[in-house]
Amino acid sequence: MKVAIIGTGFVGAAAGYAMVLRNSCRELVLIDANKAKADAEASDIQHATPVSHPVLVSSGTYADLKGAKVVIITAGVNQRPGENRLDLIGRNVDVFKSIIPNITGVEPNAVILVATNPVDILTTVTERLAQLKPGQVIGSGTTLDTARFRTLVSEHVRVDAQHVHGYVVGEHGDSEVVVWSSATVAGMPVKEFCTARNISWSDEIQRSITENIRTAAYQIIKGKGATYYGIGAVLANITERIIRDQRAILTVSATIEQYKVSLSLPRLVGGSGVIAEIGLSMNAEEEKLLQSSADILSEALSKVIM
Repeated sequence: MKVAIIGTGFVGAAAGYAMVLRNSCRELVLIDANKAKADAEASDIQHATPVSHPVLVSSGTYADLKGAKVVIITAGVNQRPGENRLDLIGRNVDVFKSIIPNITGVEPNAVILVATNPVDILTTVTERLAQLKPGQVIGSGTTLDTARFRTLVSEHVRVDAQHVHGYVVGEHGDSEVVVWSSATVAGMPVKEFCTARNISWSDEIQRSITENIRTAAYQIIKGKGATYYGIGAVLANITERIIRDQRAILTVSATIEQYKVSLSLPRLVGGSGVIAEIGLSMNAEEEKLLQSSADILSEALSKVIM
C-alpha cells in the first residue's frame, strides 16, 4: 500500500522514518517543493530499510500520488519560539491553496491526513478545498496531546502508558481540554487508582500534568526549535489504522456541524478515514471548556480568506 508525504521538513522526515521503522506501509513517496531535500531525505530513510523493514522509499512529484491510500500533509511554515499555533493561519492557508488541488486532481480516493499547524483550521480549509466524501479528510488533531496525557499519567502512577486511558479534546493548542473526568488506569479513575496503590494525588498534581501537556510543544521548541519525533510516530500510527482498516479510537480532528469548525473528539478511524464520531463522558466544566475551545477556533476560521 502506498503512502505519500507532502513536505519533507522535520515533521515529514520524522514521519517517513517512523513508517519505515514501524513497517507502516509498503511504498513511501516523499514530495517537496525543494526537490533536492526530498531526494536526500528519501535516500537517507531508504538506507534504514536493511535493518528495519523492506519499505520502498522514493522522492517524487504530485503525479506519483496516483494509487496512494493516504496522503499526509506536513508542508508549511513552522511555529517560531513565542508563537502559538493560530499565529500560522495566513501563511499556511496560502500553502494549502496550492497543494490541495494537486492531490485531488491526481488521487481523489486518497485519505488526506493533515498535520500542518494550525491543524484544526487547516483541516477545515482542506475539507472545503478538496470537496471529498465526509471523513476522507482527517487532521492529526490532539492525538499527540492525548499521547502526552497518557505518558505523563503513566510516569506518575508507574504503569505502562498503554494501560492508561484518557483523552485530550478540542483545539490542538492552548484551549485544548484534558478530560480528567473519564481518565482511567486499569479501568479505575486515576484518583482511585492512586489511592488503591498508595500513590500521592492532589488537585495540584492534576493541574501540573495538565499544564505540562499544554506547554510541552513550547518547551521543546524553546530547547531545539521544533517538535517532530512525537508527531512523526503519531502520524505513522494513524496511517497504519487507515491502511489496515483497524477501526481505532483516535482523537483526530474533523468538522463538527454543531461548531462549523474542525476540532478533536474520539473518533472511529478505519479504511475510509473517519467512520464515526464516538461520544465522550465529560463533566459540566469540561463541556464548557470544549465549547470555549470551539468558539476560539470558529473565530480564527472566520478570518480565513478562501
